Amino acid sequence: MQRRVLGLAIAVVTVAAAAGCGSSSGTGGSSSSGGEEATQVKVGIIPIVDVAPLYLGQKKGFFSSRGIDLKMEAAQGGAAIIPGVVSGQFQFGFSNVTSLMIAQTKGVPIKSVVNGTASTGDTGKDISAVAVKKDSPIKSAKDLVGKTVAVNTLQNIGDTTVRETVRKDGGDPSKVKFVEMPFDQMPAALDGGQVDAAWVGEPALTIAKGQGARVVASPFAETDPKLTIATYFASSELTQENPDLVKKFTEAVTESLEYAEEHPEEARQILTTYTKIDAEVLKNLTLPTWSAQYDMASLEKLASLGEEDGIFGGKKPDLDALFS
Repeated sequence: MQRRVLGLAIAVVTVAAAAGCGSSSGTGGSSSSGGEEATQVKVGIIPIVDVAPLYLGQKKGFFSSRGIDLKMEAAQGGAAIIPGVVSGQFQFGFSNVTSLMIAQTKGVPIKSVVNGTASTGDTGKDISAVAVKKDSPIKSAKDLVGKTVAVNTLQNIGDTTVRETVRKDGGDPSKVKFVEMPFDQMPAALDGGQVDAAWVGEPALTIAKGQGARVVASPFAETDPKLTIATYFASSELTQENPDLVKKFTEAVTESLEYAEEHPEEARQILTTYTKIDAEVLKNLTLPTWSAQYDMASLEKLASLGEEDGIFGGKKPDLDALFS
């Protein structure tokens, strides 16, 4: 599950097939709440730390007050969220921004509608980091040259930002070897010497540090301290045919993000309602920044780095169309 926190692989054939299966312009139906009809809205998510504001906002009534009966639906895998949104299985979905850029350059009709998560900007305490064994000779990002680094998904936001960190530290990023591995397997892989380093996301990062791992780089914060990491998105069809629903959802998510950012302990506690994170890990893990606004400069930087890494197949994402 945690493997796809930050990396949604894009299956274009699946998306194309799903796009032909139905319309995304409708909603999941209506239900009665307090004598009034509420529109059921399904959001495709992976039940991770990042989406805590949705659950908190639902509890606080930010969605129901706008006539939305919110239903979070866990996708079997991250790659299922994008085609699920395009087909109308979900009205909205959650994805890291690099995956959305990749999808757009492959012709998938989607549009980001509201921010999701951002880096803390703190290189000593971010929601992901490159970790090594306590006794590793690796001391900084440039020492990753010639080494094997685990990431949860290849050719995505993880290896792109790790390469940038190596580049900034004076190393040659082309000489870093990346291997794909689920986040939850990384602490054991580090401890067992299967990899030299791992780009680990929360809560696996807190688990790894608890086992003695040492952080040598914080790729998100070092790439851009205001890095926009993930957003909520819809199909282009829904944004065109039901703008009122999109507006209400966007407003409710914005209020939820602002509340979660202002009440971090409530956000931390809401995690116990939809995850099985150990109590000690829950207490110590780093929460993301839940900014209500995109940081376009950081998105432009990610797009530029993705182009440099060749993950867009020679095409250039249209950020204005995707994130405006």
